[in-house]
Amino acid sequence: MALSISADALKPLFLLLLLVYCLGSSTVLSVESDAEKLPKSDVDLVEFPLNLEYLEAEFFSWGAFGQGLDKLAPSLARGGPPPIGAKQADLSPIVKDIVAQFAYQEFGHLRAIDKTVPGFPRPLLNLSSSTFATFMNDAFGIALDPPFDPYADDINYLLASYVLPYVGLTGYVGTNPKLLSPTARGLVAGLLGVEAGQDAVIRALLYERALVKVLPYGFTVAEFTDKISDLRNELGKAGLKDEGLIVPPALGAEGKISGNVLAGDEFSLSYGRTPEEILRIVYASGKENKPGGFYPKGAGGKIAKSYLE
Repeated sequence: MALSISADALKPLFLLLLLVYCLGSSTVLSVESDAEKLPKSDVDLVEFPLNLEYLEAEFFSWGAFGQGLDKLAPSLARGGPPPIGAKQADLSPIVKDIVAQFAYQEFGHLRAIDKTVPGFPRPLLNLSSSTFATFMNDAFGIALDPPFDPYADDINYLLASYVLPYVGLTGYVGTNPKLLSPTARGLVAGLLGVEAGQDAVIRALLYERALVKVLPYGFTVAEFTDKISDLRNELGKAGLKDEGLIVPPALGAEGKISGNVLAGDEFSLSYGRTPEEILRIVYASGKENKPGGFYPKGAGGKIAKSYLE
């Protein structure tokens, strides 16, 4: 026998279903709205790290594969000019595999930032051997002979890599307390975790070789890291925020050990840097309004460009 239900009896059910649907839709819309309507200050702060992410993506992809964003993920470059002087490094299989992982991680970082803020095209980057050679000369206060070549072998490439992710992670540490929205904080925390991991891997690989001399210079790997960190402190002009692989025990964890595979303050917390400090370092000029170094025409985004006006 067929069951007969009047239209009036179904009205409450229809209204309930409609209410559930509307509530569900409004929740989804509110989440999307939160992501799309970040405070302007958050947008600027989240966009700024694109500069470092572009730099690392190109350096690691060229080092591992001999090609960069323009071949492997052209949409991520957003039409920005190709980097100067980047090339494939002569790496052992294990180091090449690690660097390849770093490259793809950086591609992911670019996608994550692009999903959250408007972004900007890849700025002109100078990844030539001469840029790294000049940085190393400045670090030691002498002209290394022959000029340092970051692409020559494992040790040189790892030392050149030592220059990069750590600067980015200190930027994320410095940025996070300034962010207002949970969306921006969550993104930056996620980026910071992987950047810190990359830096830890690089430092661990170098720490294993800390007392090995970098040929043909006669300086050890540890001495190179000390000099690089000292130069970044000097360029940043904000005190001690950088440490090499071996430090006086007073500067080690709990003031009790010289090994320094991870850099940190007196509480073993990561140091933080401002965008201004980062620009002074990556421009290699000590001035946030004087481009050079890895960014011959300056970095992108509102914060960086504000110092060039």
